[in-house]
Amino acid sequence: MTGADLEDKAGRIRSGEELPLERLRDYLRPVLGVAADELEVKQFPGGHSNLTYLLESGGEQWVLRRPPFGSKVKSAHDMSREFRILSALKDVFPYGPVPLHFCDDHDVIGCDFYLMNYIRGLVIRREYPPGLNLSPDRTRRQLFNFFDVLGDLHSVDLAEAGLENFGRPAGYARRQVEGWIKRWENAVTGDTVNCDAVIKWLGDHLPPDSGRASVIHNDYKLDNVIFSLDDPLKVIGVLDWEMATVGDPVMDLAYTLGYWVQTSDPDWYREARTMPSDVPGAPSRAEIVSRFQERTGIAVDNFPFYFCFALFRLLVVGQQIYYRYYHGHTRDERFAGFLQKAFVLQRMCEMIISGKIEN
Repeated sequence: MTGADLEDKAGRIRSGEELPLERLRDYLRPVLGVAADELEVKQFPGGHSNLTYLLESGGEQWVLRRPPFGSKVKSAHDMSREFRILSALKDVFPYGPVPLHFCDDHDVIGCDFYLMNYIRGLVIRREYPPGLNLSPDRTRRQLFNFFDVLGDLHSVDLAEAGLENFGRPAGYARRQVEGWIKRWENAVTGDTVNCDAVIKWLGDHLPPDSGRASVIHNDYKLDNVIFSLDDPLKVIGVLDWEMATVGDPVMDLAYTLGYWVQTSDPDWYREARTMPSDVPGAPSRAEIVSRFQERTGIAVDNFPFYFCFALFRLLVVGQQIYYRYYHGHTRDERFAGFLQKAFVLQRMCEMIISGKIEN
């Protein structure tokens, strides 16, 4: 199988997520220097939050990012903020897409959007793609490389990037806990799970302010990372910067590990995994934390709290997505499944609280 066979490809635009092509083409003609009738638009898979489209013309390719239709949480879909942080990182962190153009004229497609360069490569989703047959040793190296890039992001010099005043790192953990509880309250539907015990435990076990401050991605996971088609162990791109800020890097690591199902986890939790993190060779959460501490010099303390909060945050993100489906803001049937995921994550949180889960 060739690299082209493994490439993450855009395809048909999902129903309800179409763009007004004539207005978009007219606007982009002078921006991209292409004829309007030559611009073809496709959509990438995924995209439960901000939506990503591939633009093609004359052999050139670009990517367009816009907020989801029917967005309820405006702060989580701030295109100008995403464009700004990519602009700041482009010279100090070699894995972010290059931002090319920002548009806040809502007469074009009805919302803010921006363009960035297209990074051609391999994206790993729930399973490894057919044809990518890595040995356990190579799988382990690939996944450690994935976490090493996150550590590299946390090691970016804030002043060099011009981000020393971006975000509010002081009191970050407390604001996150309080903010995500509020988001939960605003996204509750009539059929949702009860999170009262989890919320109380998080409030009772909030650690003191760490004083740590790094650029954090806030949604770093395998399907937001691009691997090289020539060397699938090598990370060449990091996508989906909509929630990036300056905050606690340990919380960011925990967010990623919130997706990290391992072989010692209960079967019902492993069945709900969204990444192939329990395949032969994959490192455990404890091994990842140990390597992260050694490479970055950042101490990972109070991990059960951070891990539980990471799962609660995932639960809330899913509930916000389900809220849009529940109230008819989107017709995407994928969103219906987030209700059951909330029950799985709530159960896992309670097992962490009771000390029944290996960190």
